[in-house]
Amino acid sequence: MSFDALTLASTSIVRLRAYDTGPDKRIARECEHAPAELGSNEHAFGPSPKALAAMQMELARAHRYPDPDGTALRKTLANHFAIDPSSITFGNGSNELIVMLAECFAGPEHSVVYSQYAFAVYAIATAAVGATAIEVPSLARDHVTMPLGHDLDAMSAAIRSDTKLVFLANPNNPTGSCFDDDALDAFLDSIPQRVMVVMDEAYIDFVSPDVVRSAIDRIERYPNLVILRTFSKAHALAALRIGFAISHVSTAAVMARLRQPFNVNRIALVAAQAAFLDFDYLESCIGMTVAERDHLAEALTELGYSSLPSQTNFLMVDFGGEASAVEAALYQAGIIVRPMAGYGLPQMLRISIGTRQESERILSVLAPARQLNP
Repeated sequence: MSFDALTLASTSIVRLRAYDTGPDKRIARECEHAPAELGSNEHAFGPSPKALAAMQMELARAHRYPDPDGTALRKTLANHFAIDPSSITFGNGSNELIVMLAECFAGPEHSVVYSQYAFAVYAIATAAVGATAIEVPSLARDHVTMPLGHDLDAMSAAIRSDTKLVFLANPNNPTGSCFDDDALDAFLDSIPQRVMVVMDEAYIDFVSPDVVRSAIDRIERYPNLVILRTFSKAHALAALRIGFAISHVSTAAVMARLRQPFNVNRIALVAAQAAFLDFDYLESCIGMTVAERDHLAEALTELGYSSLPSQTNFLMVDFGGEASAVEAALYQAGIIVRPMAGYGLPQMLRISIGTRQESERILSVLAPARQLNP
């Protein structure tokens, strides 16, 4: 008889499906030419030179364990955000923090609320701890300000007596939508303090400041609020896997009981600090990303394809019944994008913002196809 470990796994794990990291890393090496990897919302312009230099210097200490508290980076972040250093929890990417929060605050007797068309890891973390998932339908696509965005009123109404966690993302992945400060305040005012509200701000650096601000300054008013940030996106350190949570100090103390020792490596810690402090490089890269996003969106519109309004470093584009064919054509040209069928949106492709050259590669494939199929 052959051995199958799945028969020994817990019930919640048996029901779980592994997170799909997308096609980029699996098939990039198969492309004849250097691929345009535009499926994982990575930074198009690379890390800060100061971060690269810091990594190089730290390699000689790779035989030593990292500072388990990330003291230097913790101090830098605390000073910048004017917060208590004890309110910061570091994670091996913000993904680890999402799972950690579920493990700390939810279990089989609880429910967890999140939106339809939200980051898949919210559902995975919920299932992993055996909690009941309450997926709230998103706003209709024709909604003026937040197409396919969080319906905050409905999410508030969905909270039950057994609800322990609510996951929000602002801006949201994969739709690129966001909600404003007034909507967030109204939502937080409606949530009892017995419910932890987790605000995922992975893409907040790309948001126009007149559209929405970070919710970090709300933690004093709403102690049940947790903010998640990452160095993978705007700071271009996706390979190093480092993120952080900002919360009430008592929440951070609970998370510390479960956080694995040395969960963030020393190369990541020094690179993150250098990248965070290189404000000029960050501003420059965000400006280039936003410019490319607007350029690509406008060019797609001229070809007759509609993309959702985005405050991120990606576009969700509606290709209708052509989506699969478009994805295949792009792949044949060495361009990797993210299909959205797994999110229940088979007509959509998510395209990460790349360089101008990569944008032109996309358009060189789509324009002839559009001429053949007007």
